[in-house]
Amino acid sequence: MVQTEREYAEALFAVALEENAVNEYLQALECVKQLVQDNPDYIEFLASPAIALSERTGAVEEAFGGRMPEYTVSFLKILCENGRIRTLFDCVDEFSKLAMAFSNRAAAQIYSAVPLSEEQKKSVCARLERLTQKSVDPVYIIDESLIGGLKIEVDGKTFDGSIRRRLGEIKDVMNS
Repeated sequence: MVQTEREYAEALFAVALEENAVNEYLQALECVKQLVQDNPDYIEFLASPAIALSERTGAVEEAFGGRMPEYTVSFLKILCENGRIRTLFDCVDEFSKLAMAFSNRAAAQIYSAVPLSEEQKKSVCARLERLTQKSVDPVYIIDESLIGGLKIEVDGKTFDGSIRRRLGEIKDVMNS
């Protein structure tokens, strides 16, 4: 299923590239995603086969037309027309991945048991940038269950240097 969402995202991304407006399109999609997250009934309305397609696409035009790139609005209408509007979040996530790769950036989730100091944050980011050869957009998350150390997710890879993981490994060795 993710392949289909990726194809939709790639099609819109090609248009955004052609218009030299990747960031503008990404911001518009993130805005729509946030709006739908805040109003889950809206996606149900847009997905409802009981409501005429013209009414649903008209609602998209009324809500977003003139407020965001024309092809973003058309993209939302196409998702409605093809019965794929429920995949909106996946499409936005795929578009975001394409935009990050295009701009040579990587999103990183950095989990720690305690808040990191600014110096520690800079150090972790610098190491990740050397490792990935990309500019890193970090998100710091406190997870006390790690006990200590860090767990990092970046570019689809997980680096787990947490004490919890190490204790689990010791437990596995002792149980074998």
